[in-house]
Amino acid sequence: MKIVIAPDKFRGSLESDEVCEAMRAGVLVAFPNAQIITIPLADGGEGTAQTLTIHAGGEFVSVEVQDPLGRPIRATYGLSADHQTAFIEMAAASGLGLLTAAERNPGLTSSFGTGQLIADALRRGVGRIILGIGGSATNDGGTGMAAALGYRFLDEAGNELTPAGENLNQVHSIDSAGVLPQLGATTIIVACDVTNPLHGEQGAACIYAPQKGATPGQVVSLDQGLQHLARIATKTFGTDVSQSPGAGAAGGVGAGALWFLNATLEPGAAIVLQQTQIETYIREADLVITGEGKMDQQTLQGKLVLGLADLCRHHKVPLAVVCGTLAITPEQLLQTGITYAVSAIDRPMSLEVAQSEAFSLIRQATFHLVRLFFFSK
Repeated sequence: MKIVIAPDKFRGSLESDEVCEAMRAGVLVAFPNAQIITIPLADGGEGTAQTLTIHAGGEFVSVEVQDPLGRPIRATYGLSADHQTAFIEMAAASGLGLLTAAERNPGLTSSFGTGQLIADALRRGVGRIILGIGGSATNDGGTGMAAALGYRFLDEAGNELTPAGENLNQVHSIDSAGVLPQLGATTIIVACDVTNPLHGEQGAACIYAPQKGATPGQVVSLDQGLQHLARIATKTFGTDVSQSPGAGAAGGVGAGALWFLNATLEPGAAIVLQQTQIETYIREADLVITGEGKMDQQTLQGKLVLGLADLCRHHKVPLAVVCGTLAITPEQLLQTGITYAVSAIDRPMSLEVAQSEAFSLIRQATFHLVRLFFFSK
């Protein structure tokens, strides 16, 4: 029998490659001779760069960059084995997790460090960059990222502005004379799973800035700044992307990537499924097993499990899910096309215990799953 194991991470417990090992161990207890392919997955958020780098047989590069408040830190990104593709996550250099709660202030934070990672990859001669923009601490419209690549944002007097959310209203012109020449020859794909516009009631500031530390007054000012940036950037580049789906992602980095990087925005899960070439393995499989920490209504709105379900349905291969919390109804399960789903929790326990015992719980649940599946045929 051929089994494909392709889970997401169990947040707070195991990374996706560790979940693969737990599931693999469970399968081998049940069927020692099973042919197993393990493919760690990610949904386009944090952990995606690591997953894609591992799958590409690549290596990790550590670079000194600026954190969201301009302090020096070491951040890591991935390179494919042939050094032609870089896998970068905004969270590594410009993420909310790099700040304490007291330090969160999207008026001051900048995406400059993310631009430094991109610049390093460009100088290494990559031809393609896959950029994940989840988990950001910023609301600068991508101006920090652009500044690290050579763009200059000038006020009415021609003075260069520090790229940050609170300065967007002062931008009078954008100077691209010093942009790294490699940028124009590099394909950049942005993993983006939100559809918010750049500004307005559903825009970056109104929807996401409060969780990044913005006060109600700041939200209004930041939204006005993004509107102002949109006017200047539209005049500069000849295209208004401010209402494009995803423009408001990561504090406006979605729009910034379209303007300053000439990037394309794509659903993160779709990028992962494509890059891992998982369909090649699914079509030859007898069973596909995936998993994540919590399977609920949000799962049904996401694209990773649903993408797997569509591929499995197309190739008439059953898909089973092992999760920590199973919080969907049988009717919802049927709608997704998933064949079987089971929680790994086998007794009453606290979250802390479940997380500490995640490996053994997933191993055991997978064992029971494959025994049930193959002995019921």
